[in-house]
Amino acid sequence: MSVERHIAGMLQQIARQQDIVEIAPQGSSPKAAALAHVAEQYGYTYGTAYRTGFKNSLVQVRMYRDPRPDARVREAATITAHPRAGNGGTVPGLQQGSLKPLPGAAGAVAVLKDLITFDVMALYVADRSQKVKCYLACAVLTGLLLIDKSPVEAVASGGAVALLSTVAFKVGAVRRARITQRLTDAGFLAVRDEEGGQRFLRPGQQLPGHTNPFAA
Repeated sequence: MSVERHIAGMLQQIARQQDIVEIAPQGSSPKAAALAHVAEQYGYTYGTAYRTGFKNSLVQVRMYRDPRPDARVREAATITAHPRAGNGGTVPGLQQGSLKPLPGAAGAVAVLKDLITFDVMALYVADRSQKVKCYLACAVLTGLLLIDKSPVEAVASGGAVALLSTVAFKVGAVRRARITQRLTDAGFLAVRDEEGGQRFLRPGQQLPGHTNPFAA
């Protein structure tokens, strides 16, 4: 799908003043972050992100309509400044015809990218029970390999899988810790959602409700 079609599709949702706008670009988190930044200029705020589609190949971002008056002012100013956005005209914060942010928007897009990446990575962050299940699976694999292979080969194969899993857990944890530090430095507050997952909110913002990101 072309850049213009991505933007036009999102702006059609925004034009209908939907309480929730779904963004699912083909590609990585940076593209999703760029589109999320555009949605913010039209009075929306970041809600959450997750992977979907075939083999979780798509990053899906959910934006919520911001009910605050300053969001409506921002929306009106954006519509006035970019009357042909999505139809060949300029798009707020992005270079013409691309999803690359303009220098003035690069910082905001980078923050959104961190928010998106942090939420998406939650799917792959293992807690204690998940790690136990993974290592038990490695043990089962070793046992199955003993049927056809020598003890040395079976243990080596099972151990290799366990080692790779350990490295993956560690890399994910380190990367998420770095994102946590950047978001904290940017003024975001760490909170827990109703399922116990860690989220980051701007000061004064609450976890998204059904249609209102500031609902209790």
